[in-house]
Amino acid sequence: MALRTQISERQRRFGAELRRLREAAGLAVKDAGALIGIAGPQLSHIEAARTALDPERLSVLLEGYGCTDETYIALLHALGASNGKGWWSTYKGRVPDLSLDLAELEDRTVTLRNFETLYVPGLLQLPEYAEAIYKDAYRNGHWDLATAIQFRMDRQRILENEEQRQFRFVIHEAALRMLFPGVEVMRAQLDHLLNMAERPNVTIQVLPFTATRKPPQSGPFVLCDPGCLDLATILLDVPGRAEHQSDPESIAAYEWKFQQLSEIALPAVDVAASANSRNSWGLLQHLLYTLQT
Repeated sequence: MALRTQISERQRRFGAELRRLREAAGLAVKDAGALIGIAGPQLSHIEAARTALDPERLSVLLEGYGCTDETYIALLHALGASNGKGWWSTYKGRVPDLSLDLAELEDRTVTLRNFETLYVPGLLQLPEYAEAIYKDAYRNGHWDLATAIQFRMDRQRILENEEQRQFRFVIHEAALRMLFPGVEVMRAQLDHLLNMAERPNVTIQVLPFTATRKPPQSGPFVLCDPGCLDLATILLDVPGRAEHQSDPESIAAYEWKFQQLSEIALPAVDVAASANSRNSWGLLQHLLYTLQT
């Protein structure tokens, strides 16, 4: 089988997880390969995501590594068996590969935690707001602006699955006061956030300027949990690129950071408790009011 020349984030994640399991079991590549009847170099290619591993051998390998968590095993099988195709496949070559990786990552996410500092989260953006963000980045003409906006809107379809997915957002107040999209667009965007917060699977909190505790994180991140934190992936938005982290220490650290951010932020948007102005609903309504006067 020819080795892959292009490796998706899902493929990389699967291979990295197999390597982590092998190292945790204290096995050398040669010895682990012998468990499933392949040479060490071939297993190295699998761990480097340059080639795949069939389900039967994966089962034997996981047993040899001492894996007993049925949920974890099932999700790892699904991760390895996926062909990577979905609605996003029609955008291949039309948007950056990083965007395709993100859509595939979100598609297998059960619980998503997102902290944003300067922008409204992508999954909650209106088309006009997304255009205001993209128009400078796509000015060179390499990627089509309209296609990028439509791709972002298509990503938001995962919010419609109210029974199986949960989305938690902590948004810094700074992002909600930015007027770069224009007053009309920001007014519509704030109203959209209030509407989205009414969905049972969407939780929105605002981290206010008046917070008296130091936030544990200064930059945005997304923690995507497919139903087992051991297989979660963290996406960090760093200058000029995006970075994925999936080691257990980072996952635990960012889960803790998001929990702390949730505690520091105002209580979640709750229309039923709207009389309390010291919650996220009250602050959003206040910001919306200032744009209407």
